[in-house]
Parts: sequence; C-alpha cells; structure tokens
Amino acid sequence: MNDEGLRKKHRNQKGAHNYQRELDEYIDLSQKEGVVPTLLLHSCCAPCSSYVLEYMTNYFDITILYYNPNIYPPEEYDKRVCELRKLTENMPMKHRVKLIEGRYDPNEFFEMAKGLEKEPEGGKRCFKCYEMRLREAAKYAKDLGLEYFTTTLTISPLKSSQKLNEIAESIEKEYGVKALPSDFKKKEGYKRSIELSKEYNLYRQDYCGCVYSH
Repeated sequence: MNDEGLRKKHRNQKGAHNYQRELDEYIDLSQKEGVVPTLLLHSCCAPCSSYVLEYMTNYFDITILYYNPNIYPPEEYDKRVCELRKLTENMPMKHRVKLIEGRYDPNEFFEMAKGLEKEPEGGKRCFKCYEMRLREAAKYAKDLGLEYFTTTLTISPLKSSQKLNEIAESIEKEYGVKALPSDFKKKEGYKRSIELSKEYNLYRQDYCGCVYSH
C-alpha cells in the first residue's frame, strides 16, 4: 500500500480521525521499504520542536523551517530563534537536520489578521495564521525538492490537530508536496517536550507569539 492508499484507508474509516495512527503507518511503510524520506518541518518554537525532533529524526531527513511572522515583539522572535538553534546544535539526531530561518516581517501577520483582531484564541484568526505558515512550509518543501511537510504546532494541547491537518492537505494540492499527517501531542508528546525543555534548559514562552494572544 502506498502513501495515497494509506490516506484513502483512513479517510474511509468512521469516527474521529487518528492522525497519529496514520503517521505510524507512514513510518512503518518507509521502514519496510528501507528509505529515509525527506521532510520540511515547520517549527513554532524550540520546546515544541524538542519532542518532534527526538521522535521524527529516527525516520526522516529533516529540514526545519522557522517562519513565524506572528511573533511579536522582534525581541521575542529573536529569543525563540536562538533557542531553536541551541536545541538543534545540542540534541543528538539519528538523521540529518538542517535549520532554515525564514523571513521575519510582522506586517505579513498584521495584514492577514485585519478584521480578525477580536476573534477568540483558537478561532478564525488562528486558522488563517496556521494556513499562512503551512503555506510557506509547502513552498519551501517544493523549492527544496522535499517529499513531505508538516508542523510542530500539532503538539500543543491548545491547537486543533484536525484543523492543522485539514489545512495542510488542502495546501498540498497547490504545491504538489505531500502533507504528512501528525498529532504530536499523542504518545505523551507534549509531556515529553516539557521534560526535554528542562533537560536542554529551553526558554518556554507563556503565549503563542502574537499580540492578540496575551
């Protein structure tokens, strides 16, 4: 069964969608075929990336994209970039990991958020922010010739993994790069990220990044 066959199988199942189980099957398939797929991983911050990298570098050749124009002020953005760089330099990785820092222009986020400033956290503004960042991830994946893209955002208990995966799947059709299903909060991923944050002495921010989430 190929990737598309796995997706069709899961989409035809009734009940709540289990993206972690689907990811497990993608990994099992690549392991049986003896391949190490290439993955563009959008990173929101070092703490969320810690568990994802510990887990996913066992199976993928990863290029991390740090693209988060929603983060404000610039000092906060710089701090989070430094923490991610520290993590990638110190954490043991089974397969290659490369870090790319995308452009940082907060005006991109403010323009996108016009008219949605008063939306509640986790609402329409957040969904459009997910789309903005996932779209950039898909663009990078296509330009770099990578097979998959996904995001560390699904590790957060406050983020909708279903919405993130649905947005990623809609974008993959535009760019011809496969959206890798993920729900990194499963398998106690969020708990492990807290443990790793302590182990690597990572700065854990107390808000998602945008001025509207305070």
